[in-house]
Amino acid sequence: MTECDIRKINADDIPDFDILTAGFPCQSFSVCGNRKGFADERGNLFFEIMRIADAKKPKIIFLENVANLTEHDNGKTFNRIHNELSDRDYYIRYLIADACNYGIPQHRTRTYIVAFRDYEMCNSFRFPEEQSLQKHIFGIIDRSVKAKDKFYLPENSLQYQKMNAAITDENQIYRFSDYGIQKSKYGISFTLKANMGTWYNRVPIIKDNFGIRTITTVIFKNCFHIKTSLISVSSLYEKQNQIANVRIII
Repeated sequence: MTECDIRKINADDIPDFDILTAGFPCQSFSVCGNRKGFADERGNLFFEIMRIADAKKPKIIFLENVANLTEHDNGKTFNRIHNELSDRDYYIRYLIADACNYGIPQHRTRTYIVAFRDYEMCNSFRFPEEQSLQKHIFGIIDRSVKAKDKFYLPENSLQYQKMNAAITDENQIYRFSDYGIQKSKYGISFTLKANMGTWYNRVPIIKDNFGIRTITTVIFKNCFHIKTSLISVSSLYEKQNQIANVRIII
């Protein structure tokens, strides 16, 4: 397996494959980012994906990015992506979907693009049907289990005082934002953002049986079998934002 900057990869060194999956950086297109699109060096990584596709000609290309991808630059960005794929003889299906409509208790709306070299395969493809939400936030977070002390807000801190006053429903999660304190609804989390890894006060907060604390990375680590000794807590928070919802993909 090769792990490095995609711009440094020689496509000829990659073994042939049938399915290309990629999620080029979203900051260039997100309403939370600077929205420079392809004028941003990170946004241009899409064309590196196309470079690999040119060399390997996979049967299927799967791409994922923010919901705003289709609206960015008045639709010109998405039209460019569509044309780049179409010019390579791919037929395209796409969907804008929220993870909470597919069994995941988080509002996470993303654009999913699936491109096929075979027309009949594209014509027969259907994205999965929506699923009713069976599990909510505290079906995942066990408030009866004490977390490590470092995750709790000190009771004498200003953060604790503000959050304690704001928590009116202990079955929801909260977080500090530029607009004050946000509260989730219906037991569904708001979007977990990459800046949780750099702005610690953006990490969602709950009230458990022991105090008021930020959510931990335990669930993430258990799901993806990451050895915590090899990666920092801030990196784990950031990576939670980079996981595509597999229930929409398959």
